[in-house]
This record gives sequence, structure tokens and C-alpha cells, in this order.
Amino acid sequence: MHILDDLTEVLAERKSQRAGESYVASLHQAGLNKILEKIGEEATEVIIAAKDAEIDATQKDELIREVADLWFHSMVLLSELDLSAQDILEELADRFGIGGIKEKTERE
Repeated sequence: MHILDDLTEVLAERKSQRAGESYVASLHQAGLNKILEKIGEEATEVIIAAKDAEIDATQKDELIREVADLWFHSMVLLSELDLSAQDILEELADRFGIGGIKEKTERE
């Protein structure tokens, strides 16, 4: 099974748990605004880590960790809204082979 599938399954299980039982459950209990706040924090950390990695290649591991945190919290968001990584992968597959300018124009 793919790690995104495994994670989706775990997030669904944790969504139904009480807040004290897991970090993910506590995020779900706190609600959408708390999850969005965490995504904002993680996005900021990705930006800082990327700038650091540009200057110092030894910082790339930190960037990887921060992007993983951002992806994780984005998956918690998807779980909160009853979506999954598969929904995103399908959207990316639909876009594959379409130039970015064309794709954006078609959405407008």
C-alpha cells in the first residue's frame, strides 16, 4: 500500500478519536480554523527552510522535514473535509500534460 493511502487510513481512524488520544484527533476537535492555522505555520516554515537551503545546501534535510510537515497537515485538512490524497492525485493526473498557462485559463 502506498504511504499516502496508509496515512489517509490512519487520519480517518484518528478523526473519530477523542482529542486526548492523538495529535490528529486534537486538531480535528479544534476544528477547521486550527487546522488552517497549522498549515499557515508550516507553509511559513517551508519558506524559511527553502531560503536557508538556497544559501546552504546542508539545510536541504530541514527543508524536506518542513515540506513533510506541510503535506501532513494538508492531509489532516483533507480528512477534516472528507477528502483524501487520492482526490488530489486524480486532479493532478487530470492536469498532467496540460501547460500551466492553459490550465489556469481554463479554470477562469
